[in-house]
Amino acid sequence: MKMTLELALKMIKKAEEKAQSINVPQIIAVVDAGGNLVAQHRMDGAILASIDISFKKAYTAVATKTPSHLLGAAAQVGGPLFGLNTTNNGKIVIFGGGYPVSDENGQVIGAIGVSGGSVEEDMACAEAGLAAIKS
Repeated sequence: MKMTLELALKMIKKAEEKAQSINVPQIIAVVDAGGNLVAQHRMDGAILASIDISFKKAYTAVATKTPSHLLGAAAQVGGPLFGLNTTNNGKIVIFGGGYPVSDENGQVIGAIGVSGGSVEEDMACAEAGLAAIKS
């Protein structure tokens, strides 16, 4: 399996449905295994800053093969990854909303990033997008 536009749009649809259900306009980005944008969707009313943030959350998740929220503690002062968020020309995000997408063999094929609400809301919408690949 590889990240395709069809798969990205399926994930975006499910993430958007979750965002609508919690009444939080979001921006949803999906990248391929190389961190290249496959698709991005801005819901009406979503904040402008989230265009860049959603892409960077997805990029972070695919580049590190780790959900973005798991990087925060390690990137703090004294942590083993202190300063991680200053690398890659500022493309690394260390708060929640970015998740790697894996195929049936556990290979990372891309990632989803969601931004526009609280960290918890972003994570819930991204998780809904991830669930779309299992249906």
